Amino acid sequence: MTGLLSNFPLIAALLGVFSAQFLKIPIAFFHTRQVKWQLFFTTGGMPSSHSASVTSLATAVGVQEGLDTALFAIAAMFAIIVMYDAKGIRWHAGEQATVLNDLVEDFKKHVKETAQLQEDSEKTKELKEMLGHRPSEVFFGALLGIVQTLVLSAVFFS
Repeated sequence: MTGLLSNFPLIAALLGVFSAQFLKIPIAFFHTRQVKWQLFFTTGGMPSSHSASVTSLATAVGVQEGLDTALFAIAAMFAIIVMYDAKGIRWHAGEQATVLNDLVEDFKKHVKETAQLQEDSEKTKELKEMLGHRPSEVFFGALLGIVQTLVLSAVFFS
């Protein structure tokens, strides 16, 4: 268990997730003037916790093992794939969820106007729209992960 608690790449990656998730709350407050604590537990938004965690991991591996190692290459490629997925596939899935939710709302309006099937239309479940990230969210998540890991390395592991 002691080895787990001293695993620098793991600590850095977990800190990347938690710090990015926490930063979503003040960033959203700045835009909406509402405190939304639930953002700590949601996907999507600024900054990307996916990007922060995988770049923290890759940076920590690079600091600990060296940039010329196979382990760093694996961590870096893993980070690139995760960030590509967070920006691309997951973002588009969120866009599709938005369209489907709009269609459901239109259907509900139609049902109410025609006064048929009203009970069934209220049982529909809204899809989660904030699944992926904009390029800026991925970039700032990655930047957060790299910078915080370099600081963590300099302060605690030098």
